[in-house]
Amino acid sequence: MKKLLLLLLGALCSLPIQAARPRLIVQIVVGSMRAEDLDRYAGHFGEGGFRRLAEGGVRYAGARYDFQQTTTPVALATLTTGAMPSTHGVIGSRWHDYTDNKTVWLTEGRQGPGPYQLIAPTLGKALLRCLPGSRCVTVAAEAESAVVMGGRTGQVYWLDPQHAGWATSYHYAPELPEWIARTNRERYNLALLAPEWRMLYDRNSYRNTRHWDILPLGRGRKDAASSGARRLTPDNDYERLLYTPAGNTAVLAFAKQAIAQCKLGSDATPDLLNICLDASRRIAEVYGPESVEVEDMYCRLDRDLADFLTYLFAQADEQEVLVVLTSDHGTSPSYDLAAPAADRFNARQFEVIVNGFLNVRYGVGDWVCDYNENCIWLNHNLIYERGLNLADVQNEVAIFAMQFGGVSHALAATAMRTSYFGSGYARRLQNSFYPRRSGDVVLNLMPGWIEERNRCHSSSGSMYGYDTEVPLLFYGTGIPPQRIRRPVDMICVAPTVARLLEISEPAASEGEVLEEIAE
Repeated sequence: MKKLLLLLLGALCSLPIQAARPRLIVQIVVGSMRAEDLDRYAGHFGEGGFRRLAEGGVRYAGARYDFQQTTTPVALATLTTGAMPSTHGVIGSRWHDYTDNKTVWLTEGRQGPGPYQLIAPTLGKALLRCLPGSRCVTVAAEAESAVVMGGRTGQVYWLDPQHAGWATSYHYAPELPEWIARTNRERYNLALLAPEWRMLYDRNSYRNTRHWDILPLGRGRKDAASSGARRLTPDNDYERLLYTPAGNTAVLAFAKQAIAQCKLGSDATPDLLNICLDASRRIAEVYGPESVEVEDMYCRLDRDLADFLTYLFAQADEQEVLVVLTSDHGTSPSYDLAAPAADRFNARQFEVIVNGFLNVRYGVGDWVCDYNENCIWLNHNLIYERGLNLADVQNEVAIFAMQFGGVSHALAATAMRTSYFGSGYARRLQNSFYPRRSGDVVLNLMPGWIEERNRCHSSSGSMYGYDTEVPLLFYGTGIPPQRIRRPVDMICVAPTVARLLEISEPAASEGEVLEEIAE
């Protein structure tokens, strides 16, 4: 009998543990954080921040985005809708509309930043629809990040680029709540700015070796060891926040205020708090992931995160809160430190040369309407006026694009509309393709290549592991510690959280529920 009881107990322990329904979900997105960064910088992490989440919860070591357009708005939309870009329709910050031949911006509108071009409902929208008493608050440093994560929910806030205070738009609310207005009047965010960004630890203790000299705010110093390095001179207080760790500190501090002021997690009806840390992405872009500055930023963020978690679990029972920590994408090696063949791709030059090629082929005209984030849009009206076949012109441009240095793949829109690619690079390109918005030809650059931009030594937007592989941690609500190495698609996050909340998945969700979290 005793032996039978032991066998039954062993069988029960081997079953997945059903996590409790949380009163509060906190989703934290660390901009441009690679999956490997959790281990790479662990030596300087304390017990209460990243380690607390990684060692005390479920860590998916094989989490990745399975599409090519790994940029912030695209990935955030995937994370919050549970859908591929080919379904949720966010392909970038802007695109060309063939109907009126105008540029369309993802979040710009007459009432200020808002979800005007968002198609698929977010997790927050699903929560408010299923449980009307719920609250959803979203905070980010940048308006675009806040809008994409929050979607069509009621409380969405971001840093004001002019005054570095907190803002929303008339689309969401006619005015700021008094507690936010008071914070702005007190200029709390500016109090977080130090006269200089100094390293927390001795320089020799850092793993990263590239050193730009920690920059005094408002001044720049050129790295003598790096050819072509650019000066970073913040133009205003907003940039001083976004290009230093103070930007992350400000967002997490505001998130703490939101928990208290909005009474998140205070009753049995679940609430959702979205947090996007854009400053980490800005710092990775301008200094590169190999820099001491990036490592020091993570050390400081670990302290800020520990402080935030301590506050969070003082306000709400740890067994009734679920924290999800992940990233919008990784980031490339710095262009001047990558393989010898690696370089930067001059998008403007590419656009001009393609237009010249079409001039030679079909006569003088403005053949190229726009190029942005790996997509080139052609002038459909001109193509039809000249009696040309659109698919033929697209294919010619795709073949011509393959002659450019740094271009690894180029696919015509017609091919992605009429064919199904089940594997390889073409599948990732197709997963990023939304027919009503994407360009006529979509490119992918070679490993290590990035588009040339000011203040940019590292970037994202490719199908390679350094861009697609991200950390994914679930902590709280009785979830036991585990490290799971199997591949996990990031479209699984939203439906998994929805299952925990006991609500319907976001309408466009395509991912499977992660059984280790919510069985």
